[in-house]
Amino acid sequence: MGGTVCSAQNRGFVVRACVLCDCPPVEFVRAFSPIYQSKGYIDMSNAYLDALKKRRTQYSLGRNLSASKEELAALIQDAIKHSPSSFNSQSSRAVILFGAESEKLWDIAIEEVRKVAPAEGFDKTEAKLKSFAAGVGTVLFYEDQDVVRGLQEKFALYAENFPVWSEQAGGMAQLSTWAALANAGVGASLQHYNPLIDAAVAREWNVPAYWKLRAQMPFGSNENGFGEKPFMDDAERFRVVG
Repeated sequence: MGGTVCSAQNRGFVVRACVLCDCPPVEFVRAFSPIYQSKGYIDMSNAYLDALKKRRTQYSLGRNLSASKEELAALIQDAIKHSPSSFNSQSSRAVILFGAESEKLWDIAIEEVRKVAPAEGFDKTEAKLKSFAAGVGTVLFYEDQDVVRGLQEKFALYAENFPVWSEQAGGMAQLSTWAALANAGVGASLQHYNPLIDAAVAREWNVPAYWKLRAQMPFGSNENGFGEKPFMDDAERFRVVG
């Protein structure tokens, strides 16, 4: 950002003109919007929304990522850890598969889907499933049913709501992970081959019986761009009252 720099620079921000001196109104950098607001201005920019807008479905995955397996695993774990849940129940669980283990998952999916899908045209289904294996890894999202049952027993008045709230928590964990990956330049999509693959996956990776598989997220490098995303008219979706 162009402009002058005055004593305000020593307080952590650069200004075009400074309210701390005898200057016209200040332009603060985004990171200091609380200071900006304290002077009577509102910065409506939002880094979270910027990251959310980057989240798109990517089916063309590759392995051209500079981030290490450890960095990606830490990112995914952080995203899930800081996602909200009812009563801070932290019911969401994840199995993070990399490399050959991720490929094995999609081999399992191919065989399980083959058992129930029509033979005619299955080659297209198989190609789609193999495309998920072309990435760097896959996140398996689970919800811990022991946590849900424990809350139902402890708070009987809300018993019927806890399974719903668990699903909501899982959805938020999935979105947080997807947005965090997108913000790091990592492509992903959200798949649902449960419950077809549940038993085989549980056997392969020794998943506890009380973990309920809810979604699979293959991720990797973005090997294709994204088209324009259409949106409904806001008037059809939102009502602002008052």
